[in-house]
Amino acid sequence: MGTLYLVATPIGNLADFSKRSVDTLMTADAIACEDTRTSSRLLRHYGIETPMIPFHQHNEHRKVAMLMERLESGQQIALISDAGTPGVSDPGFLAAREAHRKGHTVCAIPGPSAVLVALTASGLPCDRFLFEGFLPVKKGRSGRLDSLVELESTVILFESVHRIRRLMDELSERCEGQRMVAVCRELTKQFEEIIRGPLDTVREKITAHTNLKGEFVVILAGKNYVE
Repeated sequence: MGTLYLVATPIGNLADFSKRSVDTLMTADAIACEDTRTSSRLLRHYGIETPMIPFHQHNEHRKVAMLMERLESGQQIALISDAGTPGVSDPGFLAAREAHRKGHTVCAIPGPSAVLVALTASGLPCDRFLFEGFLPVKKGRSGRLDSLVELESTVILFESVHRIRRLMDELSERCEGQRMVAVCRELTKQFEEIIRGPLDTVREKITAHTNLKGEFVVILAGKNYVE
């Protein structure tokens, strides 16, 4: 039987990659990754020459079967995402689930996660939270937002640069203007920015921002949270 390693990769700052993670990728028989072009930059930086296998949302079911064949032969396969922890907003859980079903060893190598970096840096309650990830672009989006803003726990959302202003408008329509929120971007990078405050204030700053780039993590305080 084989071993499937789920290896968290840096979300921005390459120095966040642990020695254990590097050693795991170096000794694996193959590395399954979302985008070989993106992953190759990380591997080159650390001198890792292990062969890569494309594994992304367009071919995950076919590739899962191929990964299981490799595990059946006793190989060690490392699974990484473009950035962060595999299985969070990517199809990595499919491989982990199938590996468990077939009796292989599944080992997660801890490391960077945009979810936890943003949550802990937000200064909003961390004891109870819901990670929603990316909302539907169209169908189901409005209803899901209606439900999320009623929760008393902290809510974590991912959003793209193309829809972050829209999301701020949608939240403003559903929440009182004083609901606390933190919008995080470029986490762990040189121009990391966390815009925190009452929703209306943050919305105005996002609307007026002249240099919005990258993907965003939005931390929304629970319904009854008061500072």
